Amino acid sequence: HRLIFMLIDQLKAAIETYPNFPTKGIMFKDLTPILRNPDLFNKLIKKMSNASWFKDSECIVGIDARGFIFASGVALFLSKPLILARKPGKLPGNLIEESYKLEYGVNTLSMQLESLKNYKSFAIVDDLLATGGTVNSIVEILKNQNKIINGLSVVVELNELNARSKFNFEVSSIINF
Repeated sequence: HRLIFMLIDQLKAAIETYPNFPTKGIMFKDLTPILRNPDLFNKLIKKMSNASWFKDSECIVGIDARGFIFASGVALFLSKPLILARKPGKLPGNLIEESYKLEYGVNTLSMQLESLKNYKSFAIVDDLLATGGTVNSIVEILKNQNKIINGLSVVVELNELNARSKFNFEVSSIINF
């Protein structure tokens, strides 16, 4: 347990907070300093990949844009396929789209229908869980295609927003604020 607490302390020390970004009242947690430390990033990916439900997931979904970084690391570490959930206008082909609300606006995520067809069970990976809007849009897309969601893995969870209570699958977060 000591090593886990050391990792959490190192991660918390690396994360920078920017008040009033991107809009007033938001305390933005910037995880990109973790990426400048390859050893810390490697330890984080291994820790995120430990969730037991990854074994039962055929495929990993990474959420645009910072979620791609962590999802690709987890997918590579676990040798699992990676599918991207992108913002509007970023993916070609036949798309499935779902809109969601952010703390500071509305957006849409889309996934390629073709990328989903060979898989039944999924794990979702993102950088940060706040209100759960982005994750919920992925949940809706996958449910509408009769897919199974085994879990969500995030680096940071903002506990006061209680987004995990919206989901009927496991949520694994490394750091809680």
